[in-house]
Order: sequence, then structure tokens, then C-alpha cells
Amino acid sequence: MPLPSKVRVAQKLAQLQAGFRHAFAVRSDSQPLSMEDVELMERVADVIAKRGMAAPATVFLESMGPMNFLGSQALHFFTPIIECAFNVKEVEQVARLLERRETIPQLIAIIEAKSAPRAPQGASAQ
Repeated sequence: MPLPSKVRVAQKLAQLQAGFRHAFAVRSDSQPLSMEDVELMERVADVIAKRGMAAPATVFLESMGPMNFLGSQALHFFTPIIECAFNVKEVEQVARLLERRETIPQLIAIIEAKSAPRAPQGASAQ
């Protein structure tokens, strides 16, 4: 015996809503970053801080934040071309990091910490 049309429509609507909830979910990944991921972010932050590019990098990362997943997918797409100039493992690692929403704010915090002015060693806090 087939279901009444109103019940079928309600079921289809519930399935569609569940699909949209999954497709547009913005929950962060519950797994913490691996040591390799943190080390890569530290190396990137070191290079940026040593070159005095903390402010432009921070502005770029802040503006790129909403599109980090799109950037990761572009890296996956261009990996065959990029592998000629860069380490493939690191490119894939960066792409994986960009898939996680919390990566950009963490990288910005590391850059700011590394580029913050430090007091001379002989100076005492007053």
C-alpha cells in the first residue's frame, strides 16, 4: 500500500533538509592538529616573521579565511603542476590544513607571536 502523497512529500523534504545541513555544516574538525601540521605552520610563520611580512600576511589570511576550503580544493587540483617546484607532501599537507576552519586563526596567532617585539634580555619588567 503506497504512502499518501503528503507523507512522501514530508519524507522527501526531511531528506532534503538533512542533506543541506550536512552540505553546509561549519563544525570544526574535532581532531587536534598533528605535530607535523604544527611544525609546518611554525616554519611558515618563521619565514613570514623573518621577512617582516607579518602585517600583509595577516591581512591576506584574514581576507582569505572564508575561502580556505576553496583554496584547499584548488591546491588539490593543481598538485600535479605544483609538484614540479614544491614538495608534494607539504602541498598536500597545506591543502589538508586549509580544509579545517580553525587553521587560519591559529596560523595568524603564531605569526603574531613570532613577530611581536621582544624586550631586550637585560631589561627588567617595571
